[in-house]
This record gives sequence, C-alpha cells and structure tokens, in this order.
Amino acid sequence: MTTPDAVRAAVGAVRDPELRRPIDELGMLGDVTVDGTVARIEVFLTIEACPRRGDIEGAVTAAALSAGATEAEVTLSVMSEEQRNALTEKIHGGRSPEDRFGVDSLTRVIAVTSGKGGVGKSTVSANLAIALSQRGLRVGLLDADVFGFSIPGLMGIPDAKPTKVGDMILAPVAHDVSVISIGMFVDPHTPVSWRGPMLHRTVKQFLADVHFGDIDVLVCDLPPGTGDVAISLGQMVPHADVLVVTTPQSAASDVAERSGLVARQLGQRVIGVVENMSDWTDSDGAFHTAFGSGGGADVAARLDVPLLGTIPFTATTVAAGDAGVPVLVGDLGGPAAIALSALADAVIATAAPRGSRSLPLTF
Repeated sequence: MTTPDAVRAAVGAVRDPELRRPIDELGMLGDVTVDGTVARIEVFLTIEACPRRGDIEGAVTAAALSAGATEAEVTLSVMSEEQRNALTEKIHGGRSPEDRFGVDSLTRVIAVTSGKGGVGKSTVSANLAIALSQRGLRVGLLDADVFGFSIPGLMGIPDAKPTKVGDMILAPVAHDVSVISIGMFVDPHTPVSWRGPMLHRTVKQFLADVHFGDIDVLVCDLPPGTGDVAISLGQMVPHADVLVVTTPQSAASDVAERSGLVARQLGQRVIGVVENMSDWTDSDGAFHTAFGSGGGADVAARLDVPLLGTIPFTATTVAAGDAGVPVLVGDLGGPAAIALSALADAVIATAAPRGSRSLPLTF
C-alpha cells in the first residue's frame, strides 16, 4: 500500500528536463490522490506544446510506481497565465545581464575567442563545455557566433528549438549542457546579415532572457576577430575570463594575439591559450603535422599567459564534428579527447579565488 504523501514526495522530486528543477518546487505538481494502489497525478506543463511532455509523463509515472503504486494515471494540464508569471518571476527575476552574470554572480563566464575563423574555436568550446560538465559542474554553452553558428550541429542538436515561457527562453540540453544559439531561431541555410545594434541586442537577450539553469560555468563561443559581439560581451560581462584559440601556424597566431589584447582593453582576464590542430604521434609511431608548430606557445609568450593545451588534429576530431558526436562523448580514449580533458582541468585551475566581503552590521 502507498499513500498520497508518499507519491507526492516521489513525484515532486522529478526534475523538469528543461528547467532542471523539481516539479513540485516549480509549481508544476497539482492534485495527487491514491485509490488503493492506483495513483492519480496532475501535472501542469509550462506550455501546451511542451516538447518534453512525454519525458515528464514517463518520469512521473516511474516515480509513482517507485513509491508503491501499481498503476499511475497522469493528467497533463497547462499552467495558467498567472502560474506562468509566478514561475518566471521565481526562477528568472533578475533579467539584465549584469544581474545574472555580474561581479556578484556565482557563475563563471569563459569567453572562447580567436583572431581568425577556421581555427576550431567552436570545437574547443563545445568539448570544453562537455568536459566541465563531466567533472560535475553545471554548464551552459552560448553560441555567440551569429554569422557562423555551428554549435547546434557540433552538439548533435541541429534541429533543436528552445521553449518560450513568457519572456523566458529555455535552453535545450545536450550532453547535460544547456545550449543556446541563433541557429535555433533562423533557417540554417539563410545567411544572417545583421549590423552592430542588432548583434548587441542579440547578445543582451541571450544573457538576459535565456534560462540555462543554476549553472556554475557559462562557456561563450565568440565569433572570430575583435568586432561588435566581442565588444558587447566585454561591456556586459567585463569580468569574464578569456581563452584564446589559435592553430600552430604563424598566420593564425599573429592574429590570435589581437583578440587577447582587445579582451584586456575591455577589462577581461586572459587565462591562457589553446593550440588547436596541433601535431601528434599515432599508435604506430607515425608523426603527423598539418599546420606547422609553435604558434600556441608563441601567442602565450606574447600575452604572458600559460599555454593551457594543445589539441591534436586527428581524423576522429574531423569526423566527430561532421557527425555531431563530440570526441568527449564518442572517442574518450583518443588523443584529442585526452588533450581536451586535460584542457578542462587546466581551465578549472585558473579560476580566480573568491575573495571575502565584509558585511555592514548594525547593532
């Protein structure tokens, strides 16, 4: 035999797959009754077209059965406007980027930048986010490369669409990372041709309106160069840490230094350099190099920061990007995955210590 209280406790602990909090805490759990061993449960979805309704219904059913019910009848209703407003205010009350990711925020922001395109910055961003998540951190991934967005494809969710609840946008989740990209809102085959004000507004909306969950780290994949998006992010999140990506060749490394220098001008902290597409030796002892050597160390020396990682240019990495299965998911034992895992550890080690702050007291 079971009781309504036992079923409510079990079902209430089910986490919404998009909001990533218990449904009871979110006000999504309605009436719970038990007739013998049959549990009847009402759940309020955030919107009628909730894309995860099947997952929620399945998880609620499993939770009820685990509490002793032999059968669960789950009724899926939809939140009223008043319930939705209360939900968004509860979990997303502070709406400005400064409120959510300012100096007092507990979320560390890591901007991944490069001087030029084609150096694998997005591949580094996607795999870094996954590696940090694999270490137990709660991670968000923001694709700020509006013109050349590729994060949805790299993360294996090219057709993902965010759920909109009021003014709040729920970021889709892939590999336990909350992901947002302009590619989720536009036709992937239509070019985005926006000028500065529109780019600034997009970055601000992503930082203010997208709900990533209670994340520890937000990885931002910036477009190449030192243009509008990099400047906008620097203005909104001036305390962000910056990771500079380059390839070994001097044509890339000479330009990569500039992105680090601009970040410093904006008040951001450059934590290190990553050399992508580096040389490597395979299991047969054969040495492979495609883009020369030494560029990453050169940029790190000029910026006076550590070279945090060298990522080998392997066929597996290229195939992973095309297939939408990151190497840290599909090729954990490969040289690129090992190097990316080491990069995540190095990035974690660069976290600035949190200082203590005196609190005003009155007696």
